[in-house]
Amino acid sequence: MATETVAKPRTSLRVGVQKFGTFLSGMIMPNIGAFIAWGLITALFIKEGWIPVAELGGFGTNAEGVTNPGLVGPMVKYLLPLLIAYTGGRMVYDVRGGVVGAIATMGVIAGTSSPMFIGAMIMGPLGGWTIKQLDRLWDGKIRPGFEMLVNNFSAGIWGAALALGGFYGLSWLVKIFTDGAGQVVQFLVNNGLLPLTSIFIEPAKVLFLNNAINHGVLTPLGIQQSLDHGKSILFLLEANPGPGMGILLAYMFFGRGAAKASAPGAAIIHFFGGIHEIYFPYVLMKPILILAAIGGGMTGIATLAITNSGLVAPAAPGSILAVIAQTSRDSYVGVILAVLLATTVSFLIASVILRTSKNKGEDDLSEATSRMEAMKGKKSSVSSALVGDRGGRSDVAVLTRPVQNIVFACDAGMGSSAMGASVLRNKIKAAGFPDVKVTNSAIANLSDTYDVVVTHQDLTERAQPRTSSAVHYSVDNFMNSPKYDEIVDLVKTSNTEGPAAAHADGAVEAEAAATHGAHAAEPAAVVGGKAVLLPESVVLNGTARDRDTAIDEAGQLLLDRGAVDVSYVHAMHEREESVSTYMGSFLAIPHGTNDAKEHIMHSAVSIIRYPEGIDWGGKQVKFVVGVAGLNNEHLHILSSIAKIFTNKAQVAQLEEATTVEEVLELFGKVNA
Repeated sequence: MATETVAKPRTSLRVGVQKFGTFLSGMIMPNIGAFIAWGLITALFIKEGWIPVAELGGFGTNAEGVTNPGLVGPMVKYLLPLLIAYTGGRMVYDVRGGVVGAIATMGVIAGTSSPMFIGAMIMGPLGGWTIKQLDRLWDGKIRPGFEMLVNNFSAGIWGAALALGGFYGLSWLVKIFTDGAGQVVQFLVNNGLLPLTSIFIEPAKVLFLNNAINHGVLTPLGIQQSLDHGKSILFLLEANPGPGMGILLAYMFFGRGAAKASAPGAAIIHFFGGIHEIYFPYVLMKPILILAAIGGGMTGIATLAITNSGLVAPAAPGSILAVIAQTSRDSYVGVILAVLLATTVSFLIASVILRTSKNKGEDDLSEATSRMEAMKGKKSSVSSALVGDRGGRSDVAVLTRPVQNIVFACDAGMGSSAMGASVLRNKIKAAGFPDVKVTNSAIANLSDTYDVVVTHQDLTERAQPRTSSAVHYSVDNFMNSPKYDEIVDLVKTSNTEGPAAAHADGAVEAEAAATHGAHAAEPAAVVGGKAVLLPESVVLNGTARDRDTAIDEAGQLLLDRGAVDVSYVHAMHEREESVSTYMGSFLAIPHGTNDAKEHIMHSAVSIIRYPEGIDWGGKQVKFVVGVAGLNNEHLHILSSIAKIFTNKAQVAQLEEATTVEEVLELFGKVNA
């Protein structure tokens, strides 16, 4: 599959801020639903809301004369900060880090009456990072049987210590910072200076620095302001869709070429979908248009300030629908005016620029999109939908970051993908990049977190929507596809500094242990006391003469082991009908579909040799390996098989083997 690469950008302050902003966004964005829920409850049930309810809004007193706690206060004081803290800690050190981060944050929450969003964004990741460092101190030193005791008490003791530190130390520091920042915002509002923030915010959006500003400062301050006054102008400083909408409208009327043709679609995605990055390439085609965005942003903020309007909670994404949904009851006129006037001013400025310029915006939109992706550090699936297949090739992808995470995907994520991953992993390690992670997965389990995705050519269309920001490679031969060399070259190109040779061996061993789940106390091919490959599961002279009977023969060996039931063998045929399991080098590895994993009792592998060869969908196959795997327990033996079948000399040894022991010897002493 053809691949274009963009040189890895040099580390800069902008890139550092982007990474910081991405981390902050990672804590906030997964919890936006909770913010929206709080915003809706606030808008409806507080004293000034649409349906004031004392028990829910937290005003008035109950029958005992005690002020109603309601939902609004506890949600913003406890729920939202703890969600942020848990998410931040989990980003650093999985669930264990999230739990410790949440415990630590409870200290800063209890230490002040103000909502501790900034405190949560500090204590959550700090809790995760510190417990991770503590775990490293006694890693491998805990006696068997005491792991749970040590893990639970260490997390509890350290979490309690951090909570006390937050209560007596960090809480008042964060309170001072929050109050100071709030006073600065109020000073800007009182002196009519708040619109000037657009001079920084609008260019920051195009440079992908907006997350650091919006989620790092504006959202926490806005929540505090909303709690005190029922609404906040800060939620719309960055989220107003008006400035971008004005630029896209100008392209619709006065642009040319692909930019003019694609602007209507971009406008719909931007205004109603709330995906603001869709208009960034249009600005990058003609950077002076940033003046239109700034003018529109300043107008919108000024309108909000004059009408004393705001939102009750963040509008994320920045869709007009989300904006209206979060608008305070008394602010609909001001908010709608702010969006309309921002759009109008941005449109007028952009129109003047486009009409008076020789360049009407007919430059290559694909090139501008690529520049945007280079700044962002990943492929933009939204922008790609507008610019099309880039030169008529739907298989072209742009990679603007080092390749660190490669996945092989197949229907079940068990057989062919595991083999392909083993082959490529060995090639990449041999090239000097053992830290590049190569895994395998079922297509149904894919997420858009990979740099490179490799699939059989019949499955690529299924995988692409799930991993739209990755580079995709389609192969028809998992054992020795020429695409592997292209991927290795891509790894070399994108990773300009390879790991030292002295470090490679240790990294290889560490990754092999992590990937295959090897048990130190057991032979590599023995899991939980059950051997994955037994001598009785190796047949040197298969009796089948075609593909289907060969699958039955391999499946019967698995049945004889008690590893699967008969439904799994049926699923092996179903898998073969959808995508061939032929791997190349005279090898096929039939296995069940992803849905058939429930029919696996334990992991097992069978090997059958057909000296004369059989037809496998037009390919000659001499070795059939039946696979049934649970929890990746079979990956070690598949890795051994992959190494053997990429070595012509060892394939020849298999062809000439006269005993089962010789075959097992090549795969390692399975039960030794």
